[in-house]
Amino acid sequence: MLNVYFLYELSHRLYKWNIPLVPKLIKLLCFLLYNSSIPYQCKINKGTRFGYGGIGVVLHKRVIIGSNCTIGTNVTIGGKSQHYEVPKIGNNVYIATGAKVLGPIHIGNNVTVGANAVVIDNVPDNAIVAGVPAKIIRIKDEVT
Repeated sequence: MLNVYFLYELSHRLYKWNIPLVPKLIKLLCFLLYNSSIPYQCKINKGTRFGYGGIGVVLHKRVIIGSNCTIGTNVTIGGKSQHYEVPKIGNNVYIATGAKVLGPIHIGNNVTVGANAVVIDNVPDNAIVAGVPAKIIRIKDEVT
């Protein structure tokens, strides 16, 4: 099925193979079809899904997203003024619709980011965060 992740994966492979123009054209196609900016330079690991095809998602080109993540619509993951570093997202993270993850931060594994949250601080593993700015609502219990 044609979706933004499929197009990202194709453009990322072509970018790694040093094919110069085609990844840029695919990125433009993603923008035209899904109104999203998912650069071919960023690293998105296997199993990551984008809600509703990735409509409105904006990612910084140096973002690293772990495996099996779910990213809702209109999510922004990017930098912050006067900081070179950008967010690193762990594995099994759910980022709800409209959330913003900004700055040189790390989102741990198994984290849930609430809708329209603005995350500007590090988030530990197994946390649920929400609000503006995002605060830890609770830590998930580990199932044994």
